[in-house]
Amino acid sequence: MNDNSQASSFVELTANPAPLGLLGFGMTTVLLNLHNAGLIELSSMILSMGIFMGGLAQVIAGIQEWKKNNTFGATAFTAYGMFWLSLVALILLPNTSMGANLKTSSSGMGWYLLLWGIFTFFMFIATLKLNSLLQIIFLTLTILFFLLAAGDFTGNEAIKKIAGFEGIFCGLSAIYGTMAHVINEVYGKNVLPTGSK
Repeated sequence: MNDNSQASSFVELTANPAPLGLLGFGMTTVLLNLHNAGLIELSSMILSMGIFMGGLAQVIAGIQEWKKNNTFGATAFTAYGMFWLSLVALILLPNTSMGANLKTSSSGMGWYLLLWGIFTFFMFIATLKLNSLLQIIFLTLTILFFLLAAGDFTGNEAIKKIAGFEGIFCGLSAIYGTMAHVINEVYGKNVLPTGSK
């Protein structure tokens, strides 16, 4: 059997990693933005979710998307997984001997969030060729990053609070995406719509 016939008879047997990535992103985004909205305190619960679900779970999903030849999924999940890991590091490093004098200023955090917002805006443009649920997730995430950056640049707590409520919606959209993927696959039909093209 030659290589071409082997390639044509290949059957994909691996699971879809997107639900795990969306869940890691969604749950962590909701929790952090409950804090941004002023509803809960920043705690080790949020930071732990940032490391393990927001960070590790998304990076694993991104690597699995790479293996499935999905450039969008691999880029999104791996990048946002690293966002969560770097965000936790920004919060925790100044509390260690290694980073005692390295606390990030408000303007520094503003630039950090602005760059993530620009990246997310370009990822949103890519979703215009995908389904409407991803468009909602990436549009609201773009807005979230720009609002958070504006809040840090200006020091305006009202902007951060608005960002928090907007971020809760963004995170819930991603959690819905997880449930839609899993339930639709299990039932073999579109029980929960995603606006697929």
